[in-house]
Amino acid sequence: AKGWYKYLYGDNKAANDMIKKDNPDMSDEQIAFSIEQMKKFGLADSGDTEKLGIGAMTDARIKSFYDKMVKAKVTPAGIDITKAYTLAFVNKGVGLELKK
Repeated sequence: AKGWYKYLYGDNKAANDMIKKDNPDMSDEQIAFSIEQMKKFGLADSGDTEKLGIGAMTDARIKSFYDKMVKAKVTPAGIDITKAYTLAFVNKGVGLELKK
């Protein structure tokens, strides 16, 4: 999470240099535009992440996803999904102090 906050809101020069090294067609202007769009549309930092930190997950969000997968017949109904995950390592607000 801290990496995303540093990239979006801090000094991202080293990361951008790596991007341009691996993708010579990428320009500083394109990267700046992309970061602006990521912020504008909340691709990494919106919703629950605004209070809980990037990577936030909640029981309600996981249940909503599961319910959609059941409705789409991707997975069967009746699974106790709470046994398939833990929130113990998320929602700690890691990196929020880096957001400007």
